[in-house]
Amino acid sequence: MIIPTRLPEYLVAALVIVLVPGPSVLFIIARAIAWGKKTALSTVLGNVSGTFTLASLIALGIGPILQRSNFAYLAVQYGGGLYLIYLGFSAIKHRVLHAEDMTIKIGEPPTLGQSIREGYWVGFLNPKAIVFYAGVIPQFIDRDRGQVTWQLFFLGFVFACVALIFDGTWGLIAGVARQWFATSQKRIENLRVSGGAIMIVLGLLVILSAIRQGMH
Repeated sequence: MIIPTRLPEYLVAALVIVLVPGPSVLFIIARAIAWGKKTALSTVLGNVSGTFTLASLIALGIGPILQRSNFAYLAVQYGGGLYLIYLGFSAIKHRVLHAEDMTIKIGEPPTLGQSIREGYWVGFLNPKAIVFYAGVIPQFIDRDRGQVTWQLFFLGFVFACVALIFDGTWGLIAGVARQWFATSQKRIENLRVSGGAIMIVLGLLVILSAIRQGMH
């Protein structure tokens, strides 16, 4: 079993990407505001399961390719970096959210199964997670040590653990402070702006890393 040597750096990158308010975080916050902590936390459980499924599929799909091809290894980093920049600008441009999605709802909340299922698909189809797994994680593996698929799988599992902790924290905070969040849509817009800016910076760093590796 090979543990990537850049694991500490990866943990920092994973923490940054988890804390950035992307589609999954905003969905969890919206559920917390609408229905409270219980619904938010069950949504987090489904969301993390969805992202880990995505990580496993990506590891199985691109792992063997990255191990054989230096071109593919650099290409996924360039592509991932550019798409992160795109997502960042898109988040800033479309920061105005529908107010009704961030309000306290009246009536029965979704069941535990519904919350987990809906969270799963948001996590599985989250474009930020797709880019992170396919375009960012590869720069933290040790290609020359082999077992690339296992390394990708391991780093995906680590990311899922980090997401479980901090997405759960988002859900708890939003559930406790649901009145505070719900009374000002501007606060949610500010989350999107800050998240977009961080994604742009992270995308640029990924591209710079790929350039450095391509020059060696």
